[in-house]
Order: sequence, then structure tokens, then C-alpha cells
Amino acid sequence: MKESRTSRYDPLSAYRRETLRKITFLFLLLVLLVLIALLAIGLGSSDMSRMDALRGLIGTGGETEKIVIWRIRMPRIVTAIIAGVGLAASGAIMQTVLRNPIGSPITLGISQSAAFGAAFAVVVLGAGSVGSGMVDAVVTDNIYVVSLFAFLASLVSTGVIIFLARFKRASPESMILTGVAMGSLATAGTTAMEYFADEVQLASIIFWTFGDLGRTGWDDIAIMFIVSVPVLILFVWNGWKFNAMDAGEETARSLGINTEALRLLGLGASSLLTAVIISIVGIIGFIGLVVPHIMRKLIGGDQRFLIPGSAVAGAVLLLSADTVARTVIAPIVLPVGIITSFLGAPLFIYLVIRGKEHW
Repeated sequence: MKESRTSRYDPLSAYRRETLRKITFLFLLLVLLVLIALLAIGLGSSDMSRMDALRGLIGTGGETEKIVIWRIRMPRIVTAIIAGVGLAASGAIMQTVLRNPIGSPITLGISQSAAFGAAFAVVVLGAGSVGSGMVDAVVTDNIYVVSLFAFLASLVSTGVIIFLARFKRASPESMILTGVAMGSLATAGTTAMEYFADEVQLASIIFWTFGDLGRTGWDDIAIMFIVSVPVLILFVWNGWKFNAMDAGEETARSLGINTEALRLLGLGASSLLTAVIISIVGIIGFIGLVVPHIMRKLIGGDQRFLIPGSAVAGAVLLLSADTVARTVIAPIVLPVGIITSFLGAPLFIYLVIRGKEHW
């Protein structure tokens, strides 16, 4: 009598095939990221050809090509990659430790608090001014002051969430609701600043909140990189613990995991990384929400693959959105936050309607 299909099923072989599929998928994502980066180097409002861009990249082109590539396009591309990696990976961790698919920097109030901090720097400290041309029509006198106050304000929202997690033993649902309340409070504060601002200050606030990858230099990129690397290593190192927590707090506790400490670690590290990125590039909405959700659908919830997969996919999405933003109506460059919000808002509404049915 022949063996049935069930008796021939080999769980170990199936697991290996599934693991190989996920690894292959991540490799293809990396290849896609490299291809998009190469494409982005050759695209822009300049009439430079792709061969000229390549020569400028490897250092054999003229001075103009080198300036365009290494002072304008490459900082923007590298910023998109680092910011996309950090925001998406942080969003994945937030959703895991809160066990809620709408956990993100926006729903926790981090982005809105950063906007209030920037508005405070512009209005109270006078960091906004008007330039003389179309490109620098609105600038900030001291971008580091604006970034510092945006960072400090975002840490306030982060501190409230961590306080609830550490000392009040709040549930994940309560943390989300608190984040929404903090975001509303920060938005009210930003609106008050805008009400008392003059025309120049108001324009500076609005410009900052758009989210723009073109405002960064290599020093800003170095700061984001220095913060991102240890945080991402921390996420990956604790991947199996996040897996256990994703299966339920009771399951995680039965395996000897301190779920409260893990939640505090995940929220603290992801919020810190998000705050640093947002304080430098402005508000880039929905990367931390959209990308982890999509990756869960494509490769599942195994954190060993979800965290790096979300990171690479976040870089792909943000770099693609920025490339579209600066080329679709060139020479006018759209803020990348507009593109990501158009992509993310419909999915956010979908998640709210569906609730946790898919989780």
C-alpha cells in the first residue's frame, strides 16, 4: 500500500525550503535597492548624462559632475537608505512589542512631538529665514538648533510611553492611546506656534514638517549611521526574544523572557532611532507603518527575517519615493513626505478598519 501524502510530509525539509525562500527574497530586495540607487544617481534636474554621472561617481569626471554627484545626489541617496532602514526596522519592533499593527512613530506621537520642537526653535529662537532664490526660498539659520529641539521634544513623547511601560505596567493598547493623545497635544502646540508666527517663521515650520532628504550633509548622515548601526544590531541580536513575544506574553514568560524589560528595550531603542532620524530629515510619514505590515504579509512574522527585510524594504520604498519626488516635475523637487503619505494613508485606514483580524 502506498504511503499517503501526509505520511511523506517532512517538516524539516519544508522549513528549509521556506527559509531558503525568505533568504532569496531578502537577497533580491538588496539587489533591487542597489539598482534603484544606481538609477537615482543618474536621474535629476541636471542635463548630465548617465555616463557623466558614472564618471562623477568614480571620480574620473569633471569638477561639475563630482559636485553634483557627491554633494547633491549621493548625500540624498544615502540619507534615504539610512532613514528608510531605521524607520522601517523601528516600526517593525514597535508593532511587535505592542502587538498592534498600527504601532508606529506617528501613532506613538513621536513625529508630532518632533514637529512641535522644530516649531518652537523657529518661532521662539528665530531659526527661520527667507533665501534669495527658488531653491533656498525658505531656510533655517541654524539647522542644528532646529534638529536638537525636534529631537528633545520627540524624547518627551518617548519618555511618557516608556514611563507607562516601566512604572505603570500599562497595556499595549493603553500605550497606543497615550501616543495618540501625546500626538494630539503636540499638534495643538505646533498650531499655537504657527498662530503666533510671522510669515517667514510660518513658512519655515511648514517647510520642515514636509520631510526633505535634501537638507542633510555628510555630518548628518554620520550621526544617523552611528545611531542606526548599534540599534539594528540590538534588534537582530534579540530576534528570537521578539519572536517569543510575538507569540504572546505568556509564551515568552514561559521561556524565561522578561517581557516588560524586552518591551522597554524595544520601545526605547526604536523610539531613540526614530527621534534621531526625524529630527534631521523632518517628518516622513508611514514608512514605519506600511513597510513592516507589507513584509509580514510577504515573509511572515519571524523576526530573524522580518527585521532585516523591513529594513531593506524601507530603504527601497523611501529611495524610490524620493527619486520620484525629485524627478516627476523636475526641476521642482517635491518633499518626499508627500509621496510617502499618499502611499501610507490608505493602508493606515485599511489597518484601522481591519483591526487585529490579520495579526
